[in-house]
Amino acid sequence: MPKSALSGTRIRALRTARRLGQADLARMAGVSPSYLNLIEHNRRRASPRIIEAIAGALQISPETLDERAGDAQVEALRAAAARAHPASVTGTAPEIDRAEELTGRFPGWAALITQLHTATETQDRTIERLSDRMAHDPNLSEALHEIVSAVTAVQSTAAILAESEDLEPEWRARFHRNIHQDSVRLANAAEALVAFLDTFGEETGLAAPQEELESWLEHQGFHVAAIEHPASPDWNALTSGQAELASAAARTLAVSWLDRARVDAQALPLAQLMPVLMAMLGGGGVFAPEVLARQFGVSLAQLFRRLATLPSAPGVPRFGLAVCDGSGTLTFRRPVDGFQLPRFGGACPLWPLYEALGQPDRPVRALVEFAGRPPARFVAHAIAGARDPLRFDPPHVWEASMLVTPALVAATSGDSAEPRGVGTSCRVCPRMDCPARREPSIVAG
Repeated sequence: MPKSALSGTRIRALRTARRLGQADLARMAGVSPSYLNLIEHNRRRASPRIIEAIAGALQISPETLDERAGDAQVEALRAAAARAHPASVTGTAPEIDRAEELTGRFPGWAALITQLHTATETQDRTIERLSDRMAHDPNLSEALHEIVSAVTAVQSTAAILAESEDLEPEWRARFHRNIHQDSVRLANAAEALVAFLDTFGEETGLAAPQEELESWLEHQGFHVAAIEHPASPDWNALTSGQAELASAAARTLAVSWLDRARVDAQALPLAQLMPVLMAMLGGGGVFAPEVLARQFGVSLAQLFRRLATLPSAPGVPRFGLAVCDGSGTLTFRRPVDGFQLPRFGGACPLWPLYEALGQPDRPVRALVEFAGRPPARFVAHAIAGARDPLRFDPPHVWEASMLVTPALVAATSGDSAEPRGVGTSCRVCPRMDCPARREPSIVAG
């Protein structure tokens, strides 16, 4: 049945459902019974005026009888039929070519089927997100490992106490303390896991609070205008209610990031930094972050953070940024086109970021090249140092930062050097002969 037949079919179905005779509806709508009969059997197209009159008589909206009103529902019915494959169970395939007729004659059933199909699709997407989270979420994996470890410890200690009747009081007391400590550890881990899972329905599906923060910053263009204000804004008010910052942990990270970014903005005001930077980049000049750092009296790491969070402006490239702690774990990522930063696992060990981490306070610059057609080249500047350089007492927390700039945008005095072949991570790097490879690649060379 063509879609143009939907209007007449709907009228007949609705009239029958209300137990109205054809002559009764025709009288109420001000048309002849014979003309209504032609409309109901899809032999005449009803004018907008007649549609309004019939809809008024049936006490429904005229849009309900629009020929186009059921298009989306018809497509949903077809999708549901194609997905369900009931013939494999009942031996009877759905009459997909009669979806329009079902919509017209039984709009309630059609709406119910569409609703069930939509609910099934939503559940499938939720299951996919949960499966991805179970497989890749490092926080969930660590929490489960902590619980298993605590349970194993309690079980081992309890077995010793149960099987050893002649334990000395001192050793028995020690084992009791171990059980108590491990049970507290188990309870804390279980509580943290439950709280983590309970927030899943409210979160955006990202794997970790850090990724929520980076997603929020990406939505902001990695520049939050409030950091430029002289007065200290209310960060809690700014971060609350943000869709990307669904978890409390992400909002805490966001507040810490904003505090640090505001300090960077005060040390490198936009009104002073932008003219100097544009003059350096314009006219084929040499991009020298060390010159900028000296001119403004800031550290290279602070300059890198500021450059990576500048507002968009003509003549200013998009700077990428990667920050890692002393373990080499990436703690902040702002990717740039062509220089992707891994979400899970370790990054390429040949990045200047890790070279700088091995020699604190010594700046590192390198021209790096990603495999491709054509290869993508970037200038990477890196520096590592103590997170709190004024701290005398250990432990000292180390942090490395790497600023990434497209080589064609920001020329440097070191561009004549041979580019260093790098990748995103070993798992997806096509450089099979790399001396730093730590695992086989899934990408053919």
